[in-house]
Amino acid sequence: MAATDGAIAPCFQCGVCTAACPWGLLQDEPANVRQILRRAQLGIPESDGAIWWCATCRACEVMCPRGVPIAEVMLTLRNLAWQDGAVPKGLSSVLWSLHWDGNPWRRPPSQREAWTKGAEVKPFEPTDEILYYVGCTPSYDNRSQKVARALAGVLNAAGVSFGTLGEREPCCGDAAYGLGQHDYLRQIIAANVKLFAEAGVGTLVAVSPHCYDMFLNHYPRENGLQPLHYTQYLAQLIDEERLRFQEPLEAKVTFHDACYLGRRNDVYDPPRQVLAAIPGVTLVEMPRNREDALCCGGGGGRMWMETAAEERFANLRVADAAETGADILATACPHCIACLEDSLKLAGSPMRVMDVAEVAAAALGIGRSAQ
Repeated sequence: MAATDGAIAPCFQCGVCTAACPWGLLQDEPANVRQILRRAQLGIPESDGAIWWCATCRACEVMCPRGVPIAEVMLTLRNLAWQDGAVPKGLSSVLWSLHWDGNPWRRPPSQREAWTKGAEVKPFEPTDEILYYVGCTPSYDNRSQKVARALAGVLNAAGVSFGTLGEREPCCGDAAYGLGQHDYLRQIIAANVKLFAEAGVGTLVAVSPHCYDMFLNHYPRENGLQPLHYTQYLAQLIDEERLRFQEPLEAKVTFHDACYLGRRNDVYDPPRQVLAAIPGVTLVEMPRNREDALCCGGGGGRMWMETAAEERFANLRVADAAETGADILATACPHCIACLEDSLKLAGSPMRVMDVAEVAAAALGIGRSAQ
């Protein structure tokens, strides 16, 4: 109870959280969220590993009649597990990689700019309109590197003056946050605040909703940092008529709301505004959309843990998308892309997963085509 600063106290054991948890759609005996919360209230140590199943999607919080911040409670319990040495095998290596290499991908900082091959990008200057914050996954993951290049192309097409921190770009700390390593996260934030201040960063545009969420909700507000998710910034450029799509892109598109963009930060309209601005794009919604969208399963550190192929949330999400008859399943999150593409391969569907930035770039004739 004390570790959560009393946040768990309002829970009156209604069980709605357990019913709302996506694991109930895939497992015969899913994690009993209500029971986890009750044990936390009573100070009984967690022993079955159930806290590590949480993807921090906050679907349970939407339904909770008492407003309990369930995802944060789960992360607090994980923090206690670190203190007790009761952490699943393999997670320590993720944080050691973050410590030594500055990213959870176990890749050297010298490779952080590998994504820039073929892209027009320069070092950030204080006079630039924005700092283009790429993040770890788009910097190191081969698939997400395409998204980073696509977005750079769109920003250049709109005439935006921007730059990156290159090899100096730090991890935002999302991996430490999702795995519940609160003490280390505080160190990461302090170092990054100092770096951004020295670099003269004001407006920061992030590729990943996870990075955007970190900067918006976990960094000090008084440091002058103004974080935006890139879909918010592109929507702003469209409103200002700086970003215009002239040629039609004939495609039927359905959009998957990333949890860290939607439920966590109420950013639902900007991605749809970008897609709707492209001539020829027909936007169709899945039944479970916006606040009711199904999680891909990659949040809350789950990207760094193994999930059985038959128990992946993304399997259900891909089925949702297929029912719309869409050609393209669009999203705006690197973790979602990874999870959805894996499930799409299992389903054998001809539908393609694309980031909104890739769809926009294709409409502008940049890079990968959606045709």
